[in-house]
Amino acid sequence: MPDFVDEAVLHIKAGDGGHGCASVHREKFKPLGGPDGGNGGKGGDVVLEVDPNTATLLEYQRRPHRKATNGRPGQGSHRNGAEGADLVLPVPDGTVVTGTGGELIADLVGAGTRLVIARGGNGGLGNAALASPRRKAPGFALKGEEGEVLDVRLEIKTIADVGLVGFPSAGKSSLIAALSAARPKIADYPFTTLVPNLGVVEAGATQFVVADVPGLIPGASEGKGLGLAFLRHVERCSTLVHVLDCATYEQGRDPVSDLDVLEAELAAYAEGTEIDLSDRPRIAVLNKVDVPEGRELAELVAPMLQERGMRVIPVSAATREGLRDLAFAMAEQVEAARAERPAPEPTRVVLRPREIGETPFEIVPLGNNTFRVRGDKPARWVRQTDFANDEAVGYLADRLNRIGIEDQLAKAGATIDAEVYIGDEDDSVVFDWDPSVGAGEVPTGPRGTDSRLG
Repeated sequence: MPDFVDEAVLHIKAGDGGHGCASVHREKFKPLGGPDGGNGGKGGDVVLEVDPNTATLLEYQRRPHRKATNGRPGQGSHRNGAEGADLVLPVPDGTVVTGTGGELIADLVGAGTRLVIARGGNGGLGNAALASPRRKAPGFALKGEEGEVLDVRLEIKTIADVGLVGFPSAGKSSLIAALSAARPKIADYPFTTLVPNLGVVEAGATQFVVADVPGLIPGASEGKGLGLAFLRHVERCSTLVHVLDCATYEQGRDPVSDLDVLEAELAAYAEGTEIDLSDRPRIAVLNKVDVPEGRELAELVAPMLQERGMRVIPVSAATREGLRDLAFAMAEQVEAARAERPAPEPTRVVLRPREIGETPFEIVPLGNNTFRVRGDKPARWVRQTDFANDEAVGYLADRLNRIGIEDQLAKAGATIDAEVYIGDEDDSVVFDWDPSVGAGEVPTGPRGTDSRLG
């Protein structure tokens, strides 16, 4: 398995909340000392965090299923359950997080940037927290909520200022090795570079990062060679450097035709991804001028490239000729791009309170005296209810009545024995609605029961 992986799909599960506890304090001469059940602990979140020491997604390709710790259930004597530990997953700088449908969730840039990708479920309330003047000793507790479950796609888009683009064996790896402390694999056969290499270059007071992208060939934007898999790594580069081989022995190739092919592939990739690369400054590097034939060809094609408005620099990675000029030319473009970059806007949190009179649910008639209640709050209350406990079911009915569901059902035309669906559409709970049962009345009967339920 390769050491560098820049794509992975994660199957994430946040921790479930712990259940509340239904307990009654007992001691000698005081058999019913009041409810003392504690609350359940919150489940752990799943967090993505940019870690400068992480450079690949290999670990997530090997183990794609990740789960945070569940919260602990509450106990008697007012003991709350422990919260579940958050699961922090380190990701490389420049990781893009998308949903399975391709929708953008986050673009994680900058060391320490964090994203809570899945939130843990809240713990259920114990009966001590549910006690009220109407229910002095509840015989039930609320269940903990389940943590969020989702699948996300992680994709690395390298953070670099300058991208080296060229045909296989054009000398990109040799250039980045000569300009920086990077030591990529260098050999005399095509596709030596199988992963993007990064090098830090200093030119005067300017320091910037250069990315060596695996070689492009005609049709790279359609998946040929390795180009399509790694062209995403030039998306963030402010400057593109075309490394043109002046000493190639392949038939039908020369620096001008190579440049045309490279520009066509970049344009095709940009069109397919809707990312405009046409406005990025270009520098044409005529490489391998240490070879006599290469120097002659460089002198011949340099005026042609200059006529296209490109800055042309002849270099040799072997003899280091022209490398200083190249480094300062790249630094000049990088500084210009940084100066034009707008200052980051401060993060603002917008709070939008619910309008007066707005209901937290929606009644949807389904026909034949059947209705569906949609809304986060009713669905959450249903998930928290222990339906094996009649008193808990009666408490749910009172909560639903307080927010006006029964009144809205009557306005929607519901009659006795109407079927009412509440909850997720693929996992709803069905209620038979009976308006004659007095919701909101003080329940009677032993703990765990409700006289209103037949």
